[in-house]
Amino acid sequence: MPKNFTRSDRIAQQLQRDLAELIRAELDHPKASLITITDVEVTRDYSHAKVFYTFLGTAEEAEAIAAKLEAAKGYLRSELARGFKLFKMPELHFHYDHSVEQGMHLDSLIAEAGRLPKAPDEEA
Repeated sequence: MPKNFTRSDRIAQQLQRDLAELIRAELDHPKASLITITDVEVTRDYSHAKVFYTFLGTAEEAEAIAAKLEAAKGYLRSELARGFKLFKMPELHFHYDHSVEQGMHLDSLIAEAGRLPKAPDEEA
C-alpha cells in the first residue's frame, strides 16, 4: 500500500536535510558539526516550522548552541529561502530534543535490569 505524504511532510523533510547541511557548513561555532536535526514539523499554512535537534556535548555547550541557533535563525531562514519555491518561508523555532537522552537512559536501565540476579523459579 503506497504511503500518502502531504506537501507539508515533503517540505519538512527537505527543510531537515537542508538545515542540517547549512548548520554544519555555515554556523560559526566550533561544535556545530555535533548538532543533529532529528525532526521538523511544519504547520499547515507553512508559516512556522518546529526544528528539533540534539547535541553531543556538555550542558553548558548545549546552552551556547541553543543561543547560537536562536541568533542565526534569520540567516538560516534566508539561506533556506533561496532553495525553496514557497510563497512564504516558515519561521524557524528551535527545540532541543530530549528523546535521545531519554532513550539512552532507558537503555541503561534495561541493561542494569538484565544484570540483576534471577528469581529461583526463573533459573530452570
